[in-house]
Amino acid sequence: MRRFAQALSAEEAWLSRHFPTLSLALVDAPDRYNVVGRGLASVILDIGEGLQVRDCVWGIVPPWSKEATTRYSTVTARMDRAARSRMYRRAWEKQRCIVPITGYYKWDRTVSPPRPYFIQSVAGTPLLLAGLWECWDRDGPPLYSFSILTHLNPAIPPPLVADGPVFVPPAQWRRWIEGARWLPKRFLSGLKAPQLEAYRVSTAIRDPNRDDYTLLEPVSDADEAASYSKGGDVNEEFDD
Repeated sequence: MRRFAQALSAEEAWLSRHFPTLSLALVDAPDRYNVVGRGLASVILDIGEGLQVRDCVWGIVPPWSKEATTRYSTVTARMDRAARSRMYRRAWEKQRCIVPITGYYKWDRTVSPPRPYFIQSVAGTPLLLAGLWECWDRDGPPLYSFSILTHLNPAIPPPLVADGPVFVPPAQWRRWIEGARWLPKRFLSGLKAPQLEAYRVSTAIRDPNRDDYTLLEPVSDADEAASYSKGGDVNEEFDD
């Protein structure tokens, strides 16, 4: 998982039902249609001042880093390894967060050239992802960053690889943030995966500077062929 959309402004009723004290902040957050690594996203977390919605950088920067960045890829973390990793261990124990999204992009690499898809809830409601957050504050203002947890997930529609983010049911999001220290298998065993659907979208998502609602529009075979002829091969930078 390397890109997602977070456009929540039209989901006020759903957000009010599941996040009564945070819904206005989520609705007022900017709509983002192409969140990439090192980009900003709205995250639900508690930094010691109660639950809040905060813009955070996607890709954890550990507090022991000498700079406000890392040479490692930290946009995602494996659910079964995060608790033992130096990079994520502290966040796993006490700094868990929820990332509400509209859906995310994933490439079908069973064909050549690969095709991008958009994965969303069949119900058309936001998806809640389990995440971890950190605060880097060695110099200047504090930098809040996050990673999204991933694992094998058969709910992801074929032909896409059945591996993706950890989805948290709306009724259990507080349990993830506020619960005691979790064992990965124990937490996963209690989760009910949402029903998902996927459809093909434009290869325009490869452009990290492109951020508009048209990225969510489905494309036909003809549209896709035209897009590839203009854009060339998929670059490794945009892999899942």
